Amino acid sequence: MGTFQFTRYFEAEVLRKRPSLEKSWCIQAILAPLQMEVQEDGRVRFWGSIPERPGYYLRVVTLADRRTIHNAFFDRRFHP
Repeated sequence: MGTFQFTRYFEAEVLRKRPSLEKSWCIQAILAPLQMEVQEDGRVRFWGSIPERPGYYLRVVTLADRRTIHNAFFDRRFHP
């Protein structure tokens, strides 16, 4: 997966709760975001569209380095 890393939380909890989620989709959202926002704690939110899931928008949260993926989910409230 290139230079991207995943937190233990992502590996143990996020993928367990969301088995249909693919790591490659998370990376895709980071590389081509529709929107990006820095949180107060330094983590970064990225929203991306996933061609394999038309009409859905994936929110990916990374650590401040923007390369360590911590959380991801389909965000029903996001509208580009």
